[in-house]
Amino acid sequence: MSQKTPHDTLNVMSELVLPNDTNTLGNLMGGRLMHWMDIAAAISAMRHCNTPVVTASVDNVSFNAPIKLGNLLTIESKVTRAFNSSMEVHLRVFGEDLQARTRYCTNEAYLTFVSLDSNGKPQKVPDLAPQTEVEKKIWEGALRRRQVRLILGGKMKPEDAGELKSLFFKNGEDGKAQ
Repeated sequence: MSQKTPHDTLNVMSELVLPNDTNTLGNLMGGRLMHWMDIAAAISAMRHCNTPVVTASVDNVSFNAPIKLGNLLTIESKVTRAFNSSMEVHLRVFGEDLQARTRYCTNEAYLTFVSLDSNGKPQKVPDLAPQTEVEKKIWEGALRRRQVRLILGGKMKPEDAGELKSLFFKNGEDGKAQ
């Protein structure tokens, strides 16, 4: 199983926002955006592991600016870290008014995917080797983001989240009274 880089998993997907994609205010519907984000991120994950994948989690999705009817939507996604059978994928979403020649970031999110074998069971994924300083910084933060996801999903106890505890307590102190 060969190591891959974030660039190997890069996916750029564009869609034109049509009337069927918008709400009564002429803005792209959030559900439609999340649908496209899931597809874009899944493509990046599949490029990393070369297997089918399933969505395991979606981090906070905040809508910073609307994407209007007739605008171009572009989603950039790539794997930021590989764990055992799961991968974290970072997405950035851009709106573009082609007539006004303006491009703006509307969303960022992290999604987690699990690689599946031919029996639909989780399987090991290749390691990821970040190349740039930005990729290395995002890769380092992925373990903390993973621990937050596991705690919120009830799959990890907060006291077992060593990476998170190190952010809040020095020298192994956990704030508990002796």
